[in-house]
Amino acid sequence: MTMRVNLVGTVHIDWHGVGLLCNRIGQLIDRILVAFGAEILRIVPGRVSTEVDARLSFDTAATIAKAKEIMALYGALGIARERVLIKLASTWESIVAARELEQEGIHCNMTLLFSVVQAVACADAKARLISPFVGRISDWYKKSLGDQWSLEQYGGANDPGVQSVRSIYTYYKHFEIETEIMGASFRNTSQILELAGCDLLTISPELLAELQASHEPVSPKLRVADAKSASVEWLNLNQTTFQTLLTENTMASEKLQEGIHAFCADIEKLEALLIR
Repeated sequence: MTMRVNLVGTVHIDWHGVGLLCNRIGQLIDRILVAFGAEILRIVPGRVSTEVDARLSFDTAATIAKAKEIMALYGALGIARERVLIKLASTWESIVAARELEQEGIHCNMTLLFSVVQAVACADAKARLISPFVGRISDWYKKSLGDQWSLEQYGGANDPGVQSVRSIYTYYKHFEIETEIMGASFRNTSQILELAGCDLLTISPELLAELQASHEPVSPKLRVADAKSASVEWLNLNQTTFQTLLTENTMASEKLQEGIHAFCADIEKLEALLIR
């Protein structure tokens, strides 16, 4: 069996034999992901995120080791650390890994984040960036509420996903936390407009096109001054309180597990394709 990856002109992998491929499948996937990341960085001026295997989400040591391997591949291509974010699921174990990685200058994007408690733990670890999932939060409440769900009651500023990010933004800015907030997983432009003023937003091409075609005025909905004047209680966390509060939040705990399982399924599909 022969496999060739040539996306940036500098990544070539060639070998024969299914046995050898199976032994090196993890390394191959890392090289493919880094190759795509490097190609994207040739186009965009900012940063790219590369995800650690989601099956390591509850293994701190393995997550740290994999993140360092990924960064070494980027380094071999001459790409600066500041242009790469290591994407980790927001489990306690991965947040602990992020703390150590950040101390070593490897910056992290904490994903599958559905609650303030996860956001606070990521801030305590001094993660560079968090990605709260707006749409997935709203999806959960829409499914949970069933016939009781209506856009009139739960749309716009009352959207559960919007409210979650607003709460995180208020906490971060009130306590002058430097971790960046990047709202993600949007289902419609209303969610995006309600979070105008957030540090960063990741928006699909389809929703960007809708925004470009719209003449609706855009004004900041999230303001640092409002967050500073809000009444916010500092949350002291350790592993026990984190797990307790996360478990008590049915939506967040369910969506975190669901997201990890989906990411694991995706990586297993990729492995199967590469082994063929």
